Amino acid sequence: MIKAEPGFKSVWQPALLQENVTFPLVKLPALRLPFTPRLTPGLATAVAFAVAAFVALLFSWASVLLIERLSERAIRSKLLTEGITFAVVNGDGLRVQLLGTAPNEAARYRAINLAGSVVEASRVRDMMEVTPARAVEAPRFSLEMLRNDDGIQLIGLLPEGDTKDILMVEVEALQPDTELQDMLETAAYEPPATWAPALAFARMALALLPRSKITIDATSVRITAIAASDAEKRSFESALSQGQPEGVTVTYEISAPRPVITPFTLRFVMDAEGPRFDACAADSEKARLRIVAAATAAGAVGRQNCVIGLGVPSPSWAEAAEAGIKAVAELTAATITFKDADVTLQAAASVSQSEFDRVVGELEAALPDVFSLNATLDKAENAAQGPAEFTAVLAKDTGKVELRGRLADELQRTAVDSFAKAAFGSTKVYQATRLDPDLPEGWPVRVLAGLQALAELEHGSLLVRADTVEITGVTGSQAGRARIAQVLSDKLGQGKTYKVNVTYDVELDPVAALPTPQDCAEDVNAVLARQKITFPPGSAEIDAGAGAVMEALAKALARCGGVRMEIAGHTDAQGSEDGNRALSQARAEAVAVALQGRQVDVSGIIARGYGEERPIADNGTEAGREANRRIEFTLIGAGKKEAVAAKPATGDPAVQPAAAEGADFSADTSPSVAPKEKTRRPKHRPDASN
Repeated sequence: MIKAEPGFKSVWQPALLQENVTFPLVKLPALRLPFTPRLTPGLATAVAFAVAAFVALLFSWASVLLIERLSERAIRSKLLTEGITFAVVNGDGLRVQLLGTAPNEAARYRAINLAGSVVEASRVRDMMEVTPARAVEAPRFSLEMLRNDDGIQLIGLLPEGDTKDILMVEVEALQPDTELQDMLETAAYEPPATWAPALAFARMALALLPRSKITIDATSVRITAIAASDAEKRSFESALSQGQPEGVTVTYEISAPRPVITPFTLRFVMDAEGPRFDACAADSEKARLRIVAAATAAGAVGRQNCVIGLGVPSPSWAEAAEAGIKAVAELTAATITFKDADVTLQAAASVSQSEFDRVVGELEAALPDVFSLNATLDKAENAAQGPAEFTAVLAKDTGKVELRGRLADELQRTAVDSFAKAAFGSTKVYQATRLDPDLPEGWPVRVLAGLQALAELEHGSLLVRADTVEITGVTGSQAGRARIAQVLSDKLGQGKTYKVNVTYDVELDPVAALPTPQDCAEDVNAVLARQKITFPPGSAEIDAGAGAVMEALAKALARCGGVRMEIAGHTDAQGSEDGNRALSQARAEAVAVALQGRQVDVSGIIARGYGEERPIADNGTEAGREANRRIEFTLIGAGKKEAVAAKPATGDPAVQPAAAEGADFSADTSPSVAPKEKTRRPKHRPDASN
């Protein structure tokens, strides 16, 4: 048996211990509490209520949070679906706040109503603002004026005052016998400062253009008009280029009907005087460019006058003309004449027979099927070319014409006398001819065709022989030589020889006294093609050596009146951007002042410096920097902006000084300066030669 010693408690007494085996027992101290806790029924109830309240509160908080999130999401989705993006939805417990700035009160109420359709309206709190109403703006004043032979229409909104009454009086005086349609309204607001000058310019244009549409607002005047002829078109363009108001963009497009050219004639000559057109006609701008390019490739220089007209015998006209001009260039001494579809090639006696045969064979193969070729090779001249001759001399100062030589019979003499009096004036014809019945066949036709051609000249002479008709003299019309070639081609017939030795005198041309802005631009282009405007390094004073180019520019612009142009100064990338811009501005102003000092009207000229912003070459090379240092002239206000562009003459374009070598006015007029490139700027050098 296990026995516990006195004073100890048995804490473990295995039931299977062997009898009489004694284990020592651990003696533990007695545990005594200061008090004995007892849970009364009241306390237990209080604890139960507290726990229940906490659980209920936690559940309520979670429920409110869930309702808040669901309400926010539903209202936001509804507003976005309806296209309302200005409202911001913010949940605040069971309430939903709408924040943001509504464009107007209507939009604000709409957002509130949409939110109230999603949740109970009493839960929606409007905290939105409304964009303040702007002050009432003045209306946009504008005017459209339409004028044709049937009358004038006025449509638009004008400032209140006497503007309308003055305009009505002026317009009624333009066409008093036609109907004036007045669809004008007025408003009692102050117009912009540029409205009055824009309207004044438009009124001038309306009086000038009998068939036109003119649209005016405070910042622009847009003109579309029709001219009766090309000369009238040039006159209109010259007048519109004068006195354009400052701060108002003026654009105009004037069209003229294409002339009917009969016969459709082209004549290209290459002789001791060089390659040139006696007459040139084309059926489209594309065809004209192809023909002029072929003439340039053959060696023709200067501006080629090629008229675009109606009456072309074949759509392949340009192709045939190119082939003919190429044949003349290969023969080096020949003339080719296109009269409608009839083609005549006349080669000089200096051309070898073998070369003539080769070129003619290639030309026949190249010409389109519709064209018929007649080719002849002159023989060596014989001293005895026959006695038959008729001459007519048109005096320079008096306009009198003297007829001498031989005519076939009295009937022909009477016909020639009547024709000359009709062409030159009944009191200005002196006839001293004699009769010869043995004249060559076709003599009357040659004489009358020659007199008709002579009437196109200001002064000159006619020579009719058995083998040729020759016209020599001076014309005051750019189309004079072409008209002579047309007359002789038509009257003499295919294969007949004639010569046109006619020069154009600008002093006798009334149209040339009215240059268009494009003409002025081309004149400037020609000057800058010969010499560049230069400055000392870092200076805005024009080089003494540039005096000749300034004189030439002044002469070119002297007859252009107040044509609107921009003088643009450009530098290379050496130095600071601000310094380069200031230097280029000073140089552009120096050019304008120099022109003004040479009696040029600079009222339409604006000087502007662009610094290094518009490079046309690589600033990393000296040649490129030289090209970038330049002065350019740019037309303003003639529709698209047209600039005097850099055009290198020979060699690598990247190393040619553009403005020094030349400038070209683009017809599509886009500015030819290169877009600004990201280039590495050289370190600043005090002696940089900008």
